[in-house]
Amino acid sequence: MTTGLIPGGQPPEPRPSGTLPQQRREQEGRGALHVDNRPRSSVITARAAASFEPVGRSVATARSFVRDTLQGWGFADIVDDAVVLTSELVTNAVVHAGTHADVLCLRTGDGVRIEVSDRYPEREIPLQGHPSTMGSPDREGGRGLQLCAAIAGRWGVDYTPTHKQVWFQLDLPDRPVGTRAAGPSLPADLLPLADSRVRVAVVQIDRTGAISAWNEDAEELFGYPADQVTGKPLTDLAAWPHTPGTSTGIAEALQLSRWEGSYGIRGANGRVTPVYASHLRVRDTDGDPSTVCLLVRDHERAVLQTPLRLPASDAAPAGDGQSTDPFEVFIGSPAPDDLDGLLQRTVERARDMLDGDSAFLLLATDDETELEVRASTGLPSARQRFARVPVEAGPGRYGSARMPAVHDDLLAVPGAVPLLSGTGMRSVVTVPLKVEGRLTGSLGVAAEAPGRYSNEEALRLQFAADRIALAVESARLGELERLRRGSLSFLVEASDLLAGTLDRDQTLALMAQMTVPTLATWCAVYTIADQASDPYLSYVLHEDEELIDGIKSLLSKIAPPDPVPTPGARVWSAPGEAAHEAALRSSMRSLGLTGGPTHQVTSGIGPTLATASAVGGETVVLPLVARNRVIGMLTLGKPTDEHFRQEILELAEDLSRRAALALDNARLYSERTAISQSLQRSLLPPELPDIDGVEVEVIYRAAGEGNEVGGDFYDVFPISDGAYGFAIGDVCGTGPNAAAVTGLARHALRLLAREGLSGPAVLERLNSAILDEGARSRFLTLLYGEMRPQEDGSAELKVVCAGHPLPLRLRQDGTVEPAAEPQPLLGVMEDLELYEQTVTLDPGDVLLCVTDGVTERREGTRMLGDDGLADVLTTCTGLTAGAVAARIMRAVERFASDAPSDDMAILAMRVA
Repeated sequence: MTTGLIPGGQPPEPRPSGTLPQQRREQEGRGALHVDNRPRSSVITARAAASFEPVGRSVATARSFVRDTLQGWGFADIVDDAVVLTSELVTNAVVHAGTHADVLCLRTGDGVRIEVSDRYPEREIPLQGHPSTMGSPDREGGRGLQLCAAIAGRWGVDYTPTHKQVWFQLDLPDRPVGTRAAGPSLPADLLPLADSRVRVAVVQIDRTGAISAWNEDAEELFGYPADQVTGKPLTDLAAWPHTPGTSTGIAEALQLSRWEGSYGIRGANGRVTPVYASHLRVRDTDGDPSTVCLLVRDHERAVLQTPLRLPASDAAPAGDGQSTDPFEVFIGSPAPDDLDGLLQRTVERARDMLDGDSAFLLLATDDETELEVRASTGLPSARQRFARVPVEAGPGRYGSARMPAVHDDLLAVPGAVPLLSGTGMRSVVTVPLKVEGRLTGSLGVAAEAPGRYSNEEALRLQFAADRIALAVESARLGELERLRRGSLSFLVEASDLLAGTLDRDQTLALMAQMTVPTLATWCAVYTIADQASDPYLSYVLHEDEELIDGIKSLLSKIAPPDPVPTPGARVWSAPGEAAHEAALRSSMRSLGLTGGPTHQVTSGIGPTLATASAVGGETVVLPLVARNRVIGMLTLGKPTDEHFRQEILELAEDLSRRAALALDNARLYSERTAISQSLQRSLLPPELPDIDGVEVEVIYRAAGEGNEVGGDFYDVFPISDGAYGFAIGDVCGTGPNAAAVTGLARHALRLLAREGLSGPAVLERLNSAILDEGARSRFLTLLYGEMRPQEDGSAELKVVCAGHPLPLRLRQDGTVEPAAEPQPLLGVMEDLELYEQTVTLDPGDVLLCVTDGVTERREGTRMLGDDGLADVLTTCTGLTAGAVAARIMRAVERFASDAPSDDMAILAMRVA
């Protein structure tokens, strides 16, 4: 390994492994630099590693990884420098070099060492000379090494034939022992307000997410004794699974090394306690990880929240005597890369700036008629993301979100701010977010006391909103573009899946599976058979399979939505109301308020409450319209306090149009298949007659999927007392056209034979009927015969073979011989001269009749043929008629591996 150093710099420390110090040896050879060989000892106390793909978005992900890691370690003083250097080095790897980038963060007692490795070792690396040889700061590449030289305490480059590693080390600034962060001294009246007794709940979570420790303050705050919650997942007590405004859920937050944020804990009394939590990931002496959670009431978050450490230039008063605005400090710091993170940071900074109790931010829809809730803080009863409120609302000058407004007391102007209804907030200031004169959103700060805000606060908030509006709109457009690209991919995949089936039940299942959980938490599909029928609940799906039965039972007890053909999604409140009433009744019965014994209803309380929570959010109905007719409804739902965003509803509307057409196609296909099968079954003969002293067995296979009848046909029927007719034939071709001639031939044979005509006369009249079909006529090969059982146990047959494969006779001694002579086929010539032959079957003899689909069975250049069929028949001595037919069919199927391409019929008759 060769090591490159900047001139005058210190030698790089070796890459540590575990906690053992290592030494670096200078590689001998031409071009090697003189490096310091003295061993260095540095104890590694923590490490974090990640690998990033060679795509542009990996740079932002790497920045977030380093920032989160260092903040979790308490290295806030050097976070910005580390993020800048990492960003440049990862950019060199994934953008310019086009390779994966591996980032390793190592924590020591003195600072942090970060190593960035790529897989492009042949890139030029400055090993010696003046720093100016690194190039200009304005050029595209090379700035990473210049920044390392300017910022890092030590840095270097290590490379091998397969990898190149750039490392740098940042030392912690000197500060008093035990001090992590400190704020200015404040008068007592400016200190955060807390209860007389601040309770800090200490909860420890094991590696599976279950509670392993629960202190007395936790019991006091939430009402659960330790033995009642130990072993249960923390997520079972969480009032909502995701922190509003962020993309990190509680389950994910427990896996991070350090995390701070807000969520809610449902107490033993059923009420939700908003808490502010600080998570720290630790491990015991055996290496088993766990998470220690410190929780306080949300309004006491100052007890746990880490103060924002500002650069010295920002913390000091400005030269003109004015202090820096806190919101300007936020704008000047690196903003979150994602829209949700940016919005959540915005509402938190806005609340802190105006010393409010809550804050919220709404984004406008494209037509500027509604506002969607996208971020809030301090509003536990209104944390409904994507809930929509109108832009114009309320009376007087407070009625529009397009202008700044100060509400001294919301009790005096009810409905002025719909989002705050029932939250206890009294005063509020709201300002619009505008970009180039267009309304893009609304930002508000509220307080529980009336008269808290004046026009001065409105101006400060408006100034802050103007600073952030463009960044918010840019992030929103980026998110919208990603959603639209994802929507296109989703619709393409959905169209392919829906087009791949014509089965109605499978289409219903696909519709539900594509919407859950991508678009909704649960889904129900109603179908309408015809215009006179009521909607029928056909399919229900929830992302939690255990809740499907409860939702299905609930929906079956309420009237279905009206089949309105108007396009678009409409809100359906009936499921939520019914679920709420059912849950209320169950709770009352559990408390014994109905007079009945509690133990009889307790078992049903859990599912009822779970169902109520599952369908308690927004529910929308989209019509399934195909060929100008409503054929059903697609119902999508969210759990309690959740709403659909407009982009999701538009995507669901596109999906419903495609699904409706696929469902109607499946219906038409099913109807036509049923009709086709019914018609085909009518072409098959009824049950075979019982003939005294003669066994009869038939095996029939029609070629083609969905065909029950093809060009081959058979029939055995009584003619007169003691006489039976039998026939087996083959119409030219396969499929429906051949089946039409099949029906003509079979019914004509029965009619003519029962008129007392001889075999040749029957076939001559059938030949005339086929020729009368004109262009639709098809030539036909036919074996027709009449059979009369005799008193001595034999059977007399009179046979006419018109162009058909000859029937084979199997004697008891195993010999096989043709039982007729070939004659002209039907449907070709008008004048036919046919004759019949008489054959006597002795007891034990078998007559085998087949169509050419059996004899012409092929495998490559080989064909079964008449000789092959005769060879198989010789092995059937002593078998019943059914066994003979089955053995012939097995031999035909085993002769070739491909599926048969022609219809096949086998008729076996044995004299008992």
